[in-house]
Amino acid sequence: MRLIALSTLKAFWAGHPDAMQPLLAWHEEVKHADWQSPADLKRSFGSASILQDGRVVFNIAGNKYRLVVWINYPYRVVYIRFMGSHRQYDQIDAQSI
Repeated sequence: MRLIALSTLKAFWAGHPDAMQPLLAWHEEVKHADWQSPADLKRSFGSASILQDGRVVFNIAGNKYRLVVWINYPYRVVYIRFMGSHRQYDQIDAQSI
């Protein structure tokens, strides 16, 4: 999979150093994945929450942070849409961000 906006993750872990290693591990897994459907993704990340229209929410750093992505499965592209704490996540609409 190709990841768009890795800079979003780097900016986040600059302010939250405890998120760096979990995000790097997530990135490494995604980089080598070849998800053709949400079912493929769930085999890799069983705790991921599949939303509508290609949106997915990942729990990062032992569920301390939330990562929202939009996935274009036919083109194998993962777009980072949001990275933040649970409190910040509660203030957004993950379906439209």
